[in-house]
Amino acid sequence: MNGNALVAERPTTGAGSGASTPVTDGLAVLGRHLQRIKAAPGVLILTQTMPIMMLLFFGYVFGSALAVPGQEYRSFLVPGLLAATAANGIMTGMFQSAQDCHRGVMDRFRTLPMSRSAVPFGQTSADLLTTAVGMIPLVLAGLAVGWRIEGGPAAATGAFGLLMLFRFATSWVGCWLGLLIRNEEAAGQLGAATFVLPLLSSAYIPTSNLPGWLRVLAEWNPISAVASAVRDLVGNTAPAADSAWPVAHPVAGALLWSAVLLAVAVPLSSRRYARGGE
Repeated sequence: MNGNALVAERPTTGAGSGASTPVTDGLAVLGRHLQRIKAAPGVLILTQTMPIMMLLFFGYVFGSALAVPGQEYRSFLVPGLLAATAANGIMTGMFQSAQDCHRGVMDRFRTLPMSRSAVPFGQTSADLLTTAVGMIPLVLAGLAVGWRIEGGPAAATGAFGLLMLFRFATSWVGCWLGLLIRNEEAAGQLGAATFVLPLLSSAYIPTSNLPGWLRVLAEWNPISAVASAVRDLVGNTAPAADSAWPVAHPVAGALLWSAVLLAVAVPLSSRRYARGGE
């Protein structure tokens, strides 16, 4: 089932009946994206298995060479991989938006009497749901290799909530970029380049031994704040006092970064979608 067919199957309760609202329109688009994932499960399987492969590769190949003071490396790595997975919303959001633009699906949506924020909202919400489910295998794999949640159920729930909030924010950023690029191939190539972002953070390695300028760059990377917040909440490690503010206060830093990204990306995405190819 292709994208145009799914657009054609949109429920008609909102169109022409006076019942259309941003929420109902967004839910219709969300359902379309979930059907899209169901029709192509290989993409979902790949995005779920890649972090597990990285856990095994980094944890066992590099784990013996990387020392984390007072902590086993795999326990340090799992929260970082969870944060990196949340940051991948940029890549998936960008590719999905650019693909729909490239194939004319966005133009079909714009002919319908829908809220201009409904389409990006539906896409990012569908991505959020699939990510929430997709993180379960990574958490189970982390527990299998020795990672433990020491902070209790409430703290673990808070850590998961932070991850989902950050994923939602990065997905909106990716949606905006995809609407700007409007080319499926270009978005795929640029999306692959986002793999560098977690490498320039504390997701995989501690920042304490980095050179001064690189440490500053890494600690102001939003992924570092999210990774540090997860480690702090689940009781793996406390943030270093001499770190940059977002890492020294990781929960506040992660919330602030997510709020800033949403405040910037949501209006830009909605405005860009409304403008189309202009």
